Amino acid sequence: METSERLIESAQALLWERGYVGTSPKAIQERAGAGQGSMYHHFRGKPDLAVAAMRRSAGQLRAQAEEQMARGGTALEKATAYLVRERDALRGCRVGRMAMDPDVVASAQLREPVRETFDWLTGHLAAVLAEGVASGELRPGLDPDDTATMIVAVVQGGYVLARAAGSQEPFDSAVRGAVALLAAQAA
Repeated sequence: METSERLIESAQALLWERGYVGTSPKAIQERAGAGQGSMYHHFRGKPDLAVAAMRRSAGQLRAQAEEQMARGGTALEKATAYLVRERDALRGCRVGRMAMDPDVVASAQLREPVRETFDWLTGHLAAVLAEGVASGELRPGLDPDDTATMIVAVVQGGYVLARAAGSQEPFDSAVRGAVALLAAQAA
């Protein structure tokens, strides 16, 4: 594996484990088995490498979400598939975790991959729900954009609740509640 790939993968893992503030260039280099010169040969610095790692994590999250939603047939099945996919809530979301980091939130460059990912996810879910409304599967009063935002917020908030409790249960409870609310919108 090329050095740049090892650096990106190491940064991905450390950002998920420690956040941006808690991840030092030295820790990334040590995990990647790369020297300081190698890191700065491939990336301008920690922010540049972090953005590359965050974009990689975001791409992986998008691929997982697309795969889950592609399995369902109806809009309700697709949205439910996204909600109920197996997650380790105590680890949190690789992308959402970055929104909790003060240095990421303060930097437009670092915040951009997070914003793009949530915009994509919300838009994708809204399109699925809009198809359900248009086909008559879901009630006509359902707002696809608001409902998609709620789904994303349930998942991200579920991670926070689970981590705070030290238990998967609050996450699972939030997902069950969202699934029940969606099912109640079936026409």
